[in-house]
Amino acid sequence: MQQPEDKKKFVQEKFSSISGKYDLLNSLLSMQIDKYWRWKTTRLLQQFTDGQVLDLCAGTLPLSLELTRQQKKRRVLAVDFCEDMLRAGVKALPDDERKNRIFPVCGDGEMIPAPSDTFWGCTVAFGVRNLARTQQGLDEMHRILKPTGKLLILEFSRPTNLLIKPLYSLYLNKVLPAVAGLVSGDKEAYEYLASSIAAFYEPEELLAMMRQAGFSSVQRKPLTFGIVSIYIGVK
Repeated sequence: MQQPEDKKKFVQEKFSSISGKYDLLNSLLSMQIDKYWRWKTTRLLQQFTDGQVLDLCAGTLPLSLELTRQQKKRRVLAVDFCEDMLRAGVKALPDDERKNRIFPVCGDGEMIPAPSDTFWGCTVAFGVRNLARTQQGLDEMHRILKPTGKLLILEFSRPTNLLIKPLYSLYLNKVLPAVAGLVSGDKEAYEYLASSIAAFYEPEELLAMMRQAGFSSVQRKPLTFGIVSIYIGVK
């Protein structure tokens, strides 16, 4: 079994290597459905019209952009432990007022660089799988939220539909690494994607870990035949 520090180093190196092609590949490989997933996730924070939101594992900032697009007064602290991903995201920010409300910070999701009780919302898009110590990360997400603040985790899951399941497995394990490897030059990064999805917690396990961290009203919303899920918790 890979040790936590080894996993951190591996994930950081892999994301650094694909940072320049990351957004292109996301849109290509998901057929742009990823934009819908992020829109759907962000809509669940619509009761918080302003104030600060933490976008954890923010990567190249696509969710930060959607968070600031949907609410014109919202400010987003975008934290990721891969500096190259953040730099690629900042470089590609559109030339509009949203870039003045997104604050990128290189930091660890297991030791979030922010005070307790600070944010009305915490979002994590496709990043929880990459945490080396998941429970510690969830504890930190709970710590930094204000009371009644909301955690939204957008993450890949494994579809159970008997028709979709084999097609998705073929795509994820064979097609995606081959295509992404050609475009990005790092096939191993996308082989890791497939293996990390296969090894990730069952939905009920993750919901139980959220409860252990202190979240209430925890629930899961599957999207697109269960290929991804939104996990919701309230502090």
